[in-house]
Amino acid sequence: MASTPNGIVSATEEDHENGVSSVNFGSSEALEQVRKLTDVGAMTRLLHECIAYQRGLDLELENLLSQRTDLEKKLINLQKSAEVLEIVKADSDHMLANVRSTCDLADQVSGKVRELDLAQSRVQSTLSRIDAIVERGNCIEGVKKALETEDYESAAKYVQTFLQIDETYRDSGSDQREQLLASKKQLEGIVRKKLSTAVDQREHPTILRFIKLFPLLGLEEEGLQVYVAYLKKVIALRSRLEFEHLVELMYQNHGGQNIQVNFVGCLTNLFKDIVLAVEENVEILRSLCGEDGIVYAIIELQEECDSRGSIILKKYIDYRKLGRIESEIISYSKNLLSVGTMEGPDPREIELYLEEILSLTQLGEDYTEFMVSKIRGLRSVDPELGPRATKAFKSGSFSKVVQEITSFYVILEEFFMVENVRKAIKIDEHVPDSLTTSMVDDVFYVLQSCCRRAISTSSMNSVLAILSGAMNLLSNEYQEALQQKMREPNLGAKLFLGGVGVQKTGTEIATVLNNMDVSSEYVLKLRHEIEEQCAEVFPAPADRERVKSCLSELGEMSTGFKQALNAGLEQLVATVTPRIRPVLDTVGTISYELSEAEYAENEVNDPWVQKLLHAVETNVAWLQPAMTSSNYDSFVHLIIDFIVKRLEVIMMQKRFSQLGGLQLDRDARALVSHFSGMTQRTVRDKFARLTQMATILNLEKVSEILDFWGENAGPMTWRLTPAEVRRVLGLRVDFKPEAIAALRL
Repeated sequence: MASTPNGIVSATEEDHENGVSSVNFGSSEALEQVRKLTDVGAMTRLLHECIAYQRGLDLELENLLSQRTDLEKKLINLQKSAEVLEIVKADSDHMLANVRSTCDLADQVSGKVRELDLAQSRVQSTLSRIDAIVERGNCIEGVKKALETEDYESAAKYVQTFLQIDETYRDSGSDQREQLLASKKQLEGIVRKKLSTAVDQREHPTILRFIKLFPLLGLEEEGLQVYVAYLKKVIALRSRLEFEHLVELMYQNHGGQNIQVNFVGCLTNLFKDIVLAVEENVEILRSLCGEDGIVYAIIELQEECDSRGSIILKKYIDYRKLGRIESEIISYSKNLLSVGTMEGPDPREIELYLEEILSLTQLGEDYTEFMVSKIRGLRSVDPELGPRATKAFKSGSFSKVVQEITSFYVILEEFFMVENVRKAIKIDEHVPDSLTTSMVDDVFYVLQSCCRRAISTSSMNSVLAILSGAMNLLSNEYQEALQQKMREPNLGAKLFLGGVGVQKTGTEIATVLNNMDVSSEYVLKLRHEIEEQCAEVFPAPADRERVKSCLSELGEMSTGFKQALNAGLEQLVATVTPRIRPVLDTVGTISYELSEAEYAENEVNDPWVQKLLHAVETNVAWLQPAMTSSNYDSFVHLIIDFIVKRLEVIMMQKRFSQLGGLQLDRDARALVSHFSGMTQRTVRDKFARLTQMATILNLEKVSEILDFWGENAGPMTWRLTPAEVRRVLGLRVDFKPEAIAALRL
C-alpha cells in the first residue's frame, strides 16, 4: 500500500487480491474495516501504515505548538486593542452627546435669529415707510416752493422723487398723495404751455430746458413726440424758405437772366438739416426713450425727406423740362434714317443735366445709406430694424421720384453716348505724335465716362441699359468705321510709288492697323474696369453675374478686332513681300557645294544674306515708327514666315558639301541675330527647321544623326519629320543613299 498526501492509506493490487480495500484512518468506518481483517500480512501492513499516519499527526501537532507563542502575543495585543476600543467608544458616545446638545442649541438660536430678522425687516420696512412719508412731505413743500419761484427743474425733481416713492409705497387716497398728484398735474400744464410757446417762437434753449423735464415727470414718450415734431417743423420751415428762393431764381431765369439754379445745393441742405437734427440731438433723444427714441426720430424725419425732397426733385424735372427732352430724343432717333433736318438736343446741355441728375440721385443714396447705417449701429435696437428701415426708405415717395428721374437719366445718357460716339467717328483725324487717329481715344473715353456715370447711379437697370447701348455702338458703328478704313482701295498700291516707301501712305496704313490693335486692347480694358467698379457698387453675386453676362460680348469683340487686324497685316505683308522676293530668288543660284577656298571667300563676301537683310530693312523697318510695338512685331514675324518658308523650299532643292552645311548654319545664325534685333518677340522658333537642316548637313557621317535623335535629342525638339531628315541627309553629295536608307529613325 502506498500513502497518499492526506495520510489516507490505499491498498495495493495485492491487498485487493486478499480482500483488503483502502482504509481512511481517522474516520468512523476505519475501525469496522480493521475488525473484518483475517489475513496477518494485511494486518501487519495496515499497522505500519497506521504508525506512519500517527507520526504525521505528531509532526502536524508539533508545527501547531511551535506557533503558540506568536498566537499568545497576538491574543494579548487584541485584548489590549479591545480595551482601547472601549475607551474610543466611550469618547465617541460623549462627543455624540455634545454634538446633539450643540445642534439643539443651534436650532434654538437659529429660530431666535429668524424671529429677530423678521422683526428687523418689519422695523426697517416701518422706518422706510416713515422716511417715505417724511420725504413725501418734503416733496409737497418742495414742489410748492419751486412752483412759487418758477424753479421748474427743482419741482420736476421733487415730482420724480414722489413718483419713485409712490411706485414702492402706494398710499391710495392719502392727502399727501392727492396733493402731490395735483402739484404734478399743475407742473405738467405749466411745462406743456411753456414748451408750446417756446416751439412757436423757436427758442431752442428754452425748448431744451423744458423738454428735459418730461422724463422727470414720467412723460418720456410725449416729450419725444413733441421734440421730434419741433425738429420736423424747423426742417420744414428752412427747406420751404430755401425752396421758395429756388423757385424765385427759376422765374428770374425765365425772364432772361442767366442765374444758376442750384437744385443740388437745395437738396444737400435738406439732407444736412435732417442729419444734423439726428446727430446733434442723440443724447436728448436717448434720454427720452433710449435708442428707440433715436430710431423714432429717424423714421419721423424721413417723412420730411419724402415730402420736401420729392418736391425739389419734381421741380427739377419741371425746370429742366426732362419730359419734353425725352420726347425730342425719341422723335430725333426715329427720324435719323429719314432725310429730315430735325436736330436733337445739344449734347453739351445734356451732359450738364446728366451730371446734375447723378449728383441728385447720389445725394439720396448717400443719405439713405447713412441713416440706415445709423440704425444698424444702435446696440439695443432690434437687428432686423435695419433691413426694415432700408425697405421703408426705398419705398417712400422720395425714392419713387428718384426712380422717375433715373428713367430720364437712362434716356439722356444713351442719347449723349450715341451722339458723342458718332461725332468722334465723324471728325476722326490724325493726331500729331499719336499712333492712332482721334476716333479711338475719343470713342472709348465717351464709353468709359458714360459707363462709370451709370454705375454711380447704383441702379442695376440703368447700368445694364447703358452697357447694352455701349456694346451696340462698338459692335456696329465703331467696328464699321474701323473696317471701312481697311477696305479703302489702292492704299497698298500707293505704298511704294516710284520704287520707294511713301511715308504718308505708310503712316495711313499703319494708323488703320494701330486703330484695330489699340481698340482690341481698349475693349478688354473697358470690360475689366466695368467689372471692378460694378463689384464695388453691386456686391451681390447675382448682380455681378448679370453684369458679367452682359459684358461677355466684349471678349468676342476683341477677338474680332484681332482677326481683322491679322487680315490687314497679311494684306500689308502681301504688298511688301514682292519687293523681297527677287533677293530670295537669287539664293536659288547660290552654290553650297563649297571648297575651302569658296567657303573662305563667302566669309569675306557674303553671297546673299546681307542683300536680303538690306531689302528687309529698306522695305519693312521704315514702317516701325508709325506702328504700335505689337503690330510691328506681328508684321516682322509675318515677313519672317514668308522668308523662312521660301528659304526652306530653296534649300531643299540644292546639293551640299560639309562646308556648304557649315555655310548654311552661318547664314541661319546671321538671319536669327538680325531679326532678333528687329522685334521684341523671340524669332528662334521661326528658324528652327532651317537651323536643324544646317545641323544635319554639318554631320561627319550619316550615323551621327542618331547622336541627336530620339532619346539623344536632349532639350532639342525636332521640327523635321523622319522623312524630311532622310531627305536633308540626301542633299549631302558625300552621303551614300544606302547608308541613309539603313537609318532607323
